[in-house]
Amino acid sequence: MPLPPLCEPGPPLSREQVLRYSRHLLLEQLGEVGQRRLRAARVLVMGAGGLGSPVLLYLAAAGVGQVGVVDDDVVEATNLQRQVLHSTEDVGRPKVDSAREHVRALNPDVDVVTHHVRLDATNAREVIGRYDLVLDGTDNFPTRYLVADVCADLGIPLVWGSILRFDAQVSVFWSRPPADAGYPAVTLRDLFPSPPPPGATPSCGQAGVLGAMCGQVGSLMAAEAVKLVAGVGEPLLGRVAVLDVLAARWSELPLRPRRDPVPPRTLDELGYDPLGVPVSVNAAAVLAAGPAQAPGDAGPTITAAALAERLAARERGQDDFVLLDVREATERAIVSIPGALTVPLERLIADPLAAREVGVEPGDVVVVHCLSGGRSAMAQRILRDAGYGDVTNLEGGVRAWVAQVDPSLPVY
Repeated sequence: MPLPPLCEPGPPLSREQVLRYSRHLLLEQLGEVGQRRLRAARVLVMGAGGLGSPVLLYLAAAGVGQVGVVDDDVVEATNLQRQVLHSTEDVGRPKVDSAREHVRALNPDVDVVTHHVRLDATNAREVIGRYDLVLDGTDNFPTRYLVADVCADLGIPLVWGSILRFDAQVSVFWSRPPADAGYPAVTLRDLFPSPPPPGATPSCGQAGVLGAMCGQVGSLMAAEAVKLVAGVGEPLLGRVAVLDVLAARWSELPLRPRRDPVPPRTLDELGYDPLGVPVSVNAAAVLAAGPAQAPGDAGPTITAAALAERLAARERGQDDFVLLDVREATERAIVSIPGALTVPLERLIADPLAAREVGVEPGDVVVVHCLSGGRSAMAQRILRDAGYGDVTNLEGGVRAWVAQVDPSLPVY
């Protein structure tokens, strides 16, 4: 059963627009009025990356009148395997600038509004509140929960997608759907009540993702947006579509409001810490652990250049320490620092004494590292809490090592 359309029809289409959107106009369920609704819609896309790329391209091609894009990152060479909105020439440019250029090249009628900011509690309501619909393709939990909670608070529908390795999930959340439409009022917290502990779930940059899958998932998200704006078809509200690319199989899970007490929905009740992680009934346990390293309790660090000197001294028998790599095996296969022992962070989270499996004892002097320093900061705290007294974190991780010590190495 379709939901009522989100947007009233815009002005009549011009001759050029009739030609451009003629294949939509031939669809009985969409037609000329539906296309005018798309022309009047204001849609916000969170992220111009793997999911944001196909989402933005297909929203523009569909003729959505105003498309906002939020992203504070720049295009990197590692993005190009899946982020098809950008080109090799865009490396180093802000993603929002590249996105605007390519979207406008596809459809100059689209008004592209760029938000080159990191969404947080100070700007989320202002940015999101300008739009009729939000599509979230971000890849970090603080932003996902912030966007979901703000949308729930404002009553704005949210099309949500998540990808990792060869698996994906897509759904529609709406805290206040039309009462007589027969759809449940569900949010992200009905599916996942709180974010996982920091470091417990790898990102695409740590675990990898099949690039072509981004196109499948982003296209489905864009189709859900078109359906909601125009009021056609059955949306994924109250359902979660699950994709297993390796098995070439889509499956579906029902989603209903949770039976336990609903957490507070207003931002004043929820509150957000400076990192944008929600403070709520469900998230309290996560925040009790704090960030990977609390600002006032950060352990000692070492630069890549200083580590190189210590490694050389160790070779000469003038220094004695253990270099511990907490990345995954697939990451180490791309690039590694010579002489490191390996224990993935996930293993340390499960067993803080797992470093003993590779011969690292609590009395040893340890230098820990990961790709860029975040996971190793968490590993540093885990090891210190487990009785490893002298644990130093490599600033900037492997990326800093490549930049400062051995630029011939690849980095991801």
